Amino acid sequence: MQSIYAMHQNGSDNLEGQEKFLLHSIDNIQELYLIMLSSLVEIRNAELHFLEVSSKKHLATASEKNPDRKFVDNRILQLLSGNHSLNSALEDRKINNWYLNEDYIRILLSAIKTSNAYEQYMSSGRDSFEEDRDFILHAFMDIIVPNEKLYEYLEDNKLTWIDDIPVVNTQIIKELKGIKPEETEVFRISKLYKDTEDKEFVSLLFRKTVLNESELAREYIDKTPNWDSERIAEVDTIILKMAICEFLKFPSIPVKVTINEYLEIAKEYSTPKSSIFINGILDNLVREFQSTDKLKKTGRGLM
Repeated sequence: MQSIYAMHQNGSDNLEGQEKFLLHSIDNIQELYLIMLSSLVEIRNAELHFLEVSSKKHLATASEKNPDRKFVDNRILQLLSGNHSLNSALEDRKINNWYLNEDYIRILLSAIKTSNAYEQYMSSGRDSFEEDRDFILHAFMDIIVPNEKLYEYLEDNKLTWIDDIPVVNTQIIKELKGIKPEETEVFRISKLYKDTEDKEFVSLLFRKTVLNESELAREYIDKTPNWDSERIAEVDTIILKMAICEFLKFPSIPVKVTINEYLEIAKEYSTPKSSIFINGILDNLVREFQSTDKLKKTGRGLM
């Protein structure tokens, strides 16, 4: 949707160039995912370094010489630190953001160690996988993710990440919640695409929408009698075209899935009333397409 909108705003007809940028932007989501996940590893590394330096001080206290290692020995942090899947992906993509920007890691570590949750965790007297996992979940969701300095850094790094941050963080939280004591050796980082067909869908939807905009617009233009076509928000027209494109040119996508997806996009990116407007148009179109046998969906439960 944003790529098509960009083409409209720029008056560009460079389909291949915009498609290349689109795919590159999506690929950057994986980089953001790896950066956020590896922040947990680097926070642990920073604390390990701090404990080591403190223990070697000339006048080190007893607690500095024999520190409480509960945080650095946290099972989830250790799992991520030694995870082959994560380390290989970081190496393959040559991701070293935290090495170059270690100040942000120190900021996050400090925020964690000064939190009430950290104090409660370190003094609980318990030692369980579940407690370790719950603490890291809390630290990630309530301390790392909301950190303004981190957000500013990510926003400055790549502008397209602004919309991707919530998606990536939600995925990481889901993965952390899903780690079980008996499955720590099989933790695998997420792939960007489910399969080849998933990746192809990106280009196909983009191209089929752009190359058929006039045809797709004709499907809804007479369904808005109370709206001058020029008064409809441009984002709304793009959303309608993309949804209609899925209705007519992607037989394997269920109608309800298409409608729900585009209503969510409208709520996020368009005007307050756009989702109601779009929902009405799409509902009418579905009924019309069904009555004229124009809606060709294959498979069970796709209507």
